[in-house]
Amino acid sequence: MKKYLLLLLISGQSWIAFAQRDGQAPYMTKLLKESAIRSVVVKTSGGSITVSGAGNGDPRVEVYISGNNGIGNISNDEIKKRLENYVLDITVNNGEVQAIAKGKSKGLFNWNNSLNISFKVFVPKQVTTDLNTSGGSIHLDNLTGKQTFETSGGSLHMDRLTGAIRGRTSGGSIHVSNSGQDIDLSTSGGSITAANCIGHIRLETSGGSLQLEGLQGNIDATTSGGSIRGNSINGELITGTSGGSINLTQLSCALEASTSSGSFHAQFNSVGKYVKIDVSSGHIDLDLPSKQGVDLDLRGDKVETNFTGNFEGTKEKEKVQGKLNGGGALVQVRGNGRVNLNVN
Repeated sequence: MKKYLLLLLISGQSWIAFAQRDGQAPYMTKLLKESAIRSVVVKTSGGSITVSGAGNGDPRVEVYISGNNGIGNISNDEIKKRLENYVLDITVNNGEVQAIAKGKSKGLFNWNNSLNISFKVFVPKQVTTDLNTSGGSIHLDNLTGKQTFETSGGSLHMDRLTGAIRGRTSGGSIHVSNSGQDIDLSTSGGSITAANCIGHIRLETSGGSLQLEGLQGNIDATTSGGSIRGNSINGELITGTSGGSINLTQLSCALEASTSSGSFHAQFNSVGKYVKIDVSSGHIDLDLPSKQGVDLDLRGDKVETNFTGNFEGTKEKEKVQGKLNGGGALVQVRGNGRVNLNVN
């Protein structure tokens, strides 16, 4: 029998092998010592990565293997045969879990005999991660610490993370929820959804829309090719798009927003330190609270307002300047279309 290239360094841990059934059971599982785990490093060229601190059973690494040629489920014997072309190395050393899967040869490779090798890692909540895959999605949940992860061909999913969070994908969407402190996420080819997050938040996509819900802190969210929708934002929001509309509601924040080719709507519960709006090609609808004092500087092809009293300044067809309710934060609007200001 041939010796398969499967480098599994035991280091006092336990291995349990399973037969794969309908894509649900792991090909094999390695049990880990919980007290020793401080960081997780996972690298794979053809599968997804999941790291969870939810405490679902014993700390462990689960390995899932399937065919990469349109056949998801293949026999264990076929997997072992194809593993001759791979290095699969899982170790625990000085508190660091490493799970590495890569092709043995950098030369010509038969795609029909390739494998999709994915990892699911279950560890204590307080760990750092360094994750990389070129062919799958990345999932993280219930972790505290520094999380760094990247994929070239999949989506990113995060829930209940606390700490410094750095994620990149070149070909997928991003979903982050219930997370905070320092979030930095970007994608070149998908949409971004962020919900119930707090802290310093940076979101960037070159080819998708933004959906922002229940965010608090310093938020910088931009897209080059999609629309922006936001609701219940507190703190400071800097946002912009080159190719879509912007619709923001239930705002209690400072705001800087711009779009080059879409309409704009913003509704404030309370205005923060400033409001700066720049719309190159579309109408602007702005709703402000009736009792808050602001300084108005509104300019467009046609500026319309619904207030009658408590205003000192000038109202012209293309410009409104002055103090509303005694003045306060500057509300500056620049547009090449119609500007509607509603105070209610």
